[in-house]
Amino acid sequence: MLQELSSNITKQNFGYSFTSFKDNFKFGKLNHIAIVVPDLQKSAKLHKEVFGAECSGEIEIPEHGVKTVFAKYENTKVELLHPLGEKSPIDKFLKQNPLGKVHHLCYEVEDLAEAIVHVKRMGVRTLGKKPKIGAHGKPVMFLHPKDCDGVLIEMEQK
Repeated sequence: MLQELSSNITKQNFGYSFTSFKDNFKFGKLNHIAIVVPDLQKSAKLHKEVFGAECSGEIEIPEHGVKTVFAKYENTKVELLHPLGEKSPIDKFLKQNPLGKVHHLCYEVEDLAEAIVHVKRMGVRTLGKKPKIGAHGKPVMFLHPKDCDGVLIEMEQK
C-alpha cells in the first residue's frame, strides 16, 4: 500500500519527489525540541524553577555558533539556544523573533549515513554536505525546512 502511494506522489502534485520508500526505514524517538531564546540564563531558570526540568550547564558549540542549555523532562529534552557571537547562524533568527521561537526538532536515527542517503533519495535536501558534531557529541545533519513542512529537522546518530 505504501509503495503504491509513494509511486503516485509526484513533485508536480505535492512539491516532493519521492521515488521509493526503503523497507523499515524510520526515524527513532524525538530527542529534543530546540528553542532560540533571548536570555539563556533566564530561560534555563524558567525551565528549572517553574517547569521542574533538570537543566545542564551552559555549553558553547563554536562549530554551530551557539550556546545551549538542555532542559531534561521525563519524555524528551528542550534545547535552549542562544547565538554565540554576531556571526551565529541563529543571530538573524533571534533578531526576527526577539521573544524567542521554536527553531528545530531533533530525531534520533540508528545510522546517520543511511538516513542521509534515504532522505536524499526521497527528495529531501540536507543543509550541508557532511554531518557535524552536535551538542551531544554525536554526528548530526539538518534537513531543509522547505522540504519538511516548514520545519527545520535535525537527525542525530543514536
